[in-house]
Amino acid sequence: MLFTRESGEFLFARWGRPIVPVVFGVEDATLSTIKGAFEAVVALAGHSMAETDPELGVNCMVFFFRDWQELLEVPDLDRLITDLVPLVERLVAAEANQYRIFRFEEDGAIRAAFVFLRMDEDLSKVPAETLALSQVVQTMLLWSDTAFRNASPLAIAGEATILRPDIAALIRAAYDPILPSAAQDASHALRLFARLELPQ
Repeated sequence: MLFTRESGEFLFARWGRPIVPVVFGVEDATLSTIKGAFEAVVALAGHSMAETDPELGVNCMVFFFRDWQELLEVPDLDRLITDLVPLVERLVAAEANQYRIFRFEEDGAIRAAFVFLRMDEDLSKVPAETLALSQVVQTMLLWSDTAFRNASPLAIAGEATILRPDIAALIRAAYDPILPSAAQDASHALRLFARLELPQ
């Protein structure tokens, strides 16, 4: 379910290069919260981050804004996102408050990601730590379009919001260096399952 798309297609991908995130549209306090979430989830996965990507400069862009139309005013974004204008029109029509776009290496691994968050009334109610952790988790792997439709990847533990143990275990398994960075065969799910280290 987590990597099988609504169309029935199985598609798995993880990052093939160190993640270099940059965040737009937030205050310094929120920026450090988001960077902290990246560092925590990347460490969990056993993956790595870097100060710069030798080819792309940055490879994970996170945008916070109030109105989808603001994306059309971002310099050169239309060069990074093809068909930006019709995409914005679709997102406005759908009253969407978030959207993610991935770019891929030749071997299918994740090469870059763009995360767009329109801070509507619903998202604005979400604590910064919760929103940051949720978005980073959804950017670490190419999850299916239905993966978290009915259940969040996060859970409440006392006063804190944490990553669900099963999702944490799956991310760890997904970054096992023995496994390929991308797969389109559903048998890959069995290989992931075999590596899950769920808490007792």
